[in-house]
Amino acid sequence: MIRVYVAGPYSKGDPVINVRTAIDAANRLLELGYAPYIPHLTMFWHLVYAQPYEKWLELDFEWIKQCDILLRLPGESSGADREVVVALENGLDVYYSIEDIIAHSP
Repeated sequence: MIRVYVAGPYSKGDPVINVRTAIDAANRLLELGYAPYIPHLTMFWHLVYAQPYEKWLELDFEWIKQCDILLRLPGESSGADREVVVALENGLDVYYSIEDIIAHSP
């Protein structure tokens, strides 16, 4: 199963809508046979045990290294842009739509 890191806006705009967008993308990927990882879900963890922003990104960067590819959802996000850089530095292909993932998957 191909592991897909779902990167996209979280704090710019409405975080709840942004989390929903990530979940929608991940659910579609799951239905297509991929294994998506949704870093946005740490929102719930943060509500119980708040951490500094950089601590969450540090955790995200570690998860990126465990994935095979990264999906960059649309929207302004300095954190997701940094995740793209980490993905590329670690040899992951970065896609900007689910359709592109499908087109380039074995």
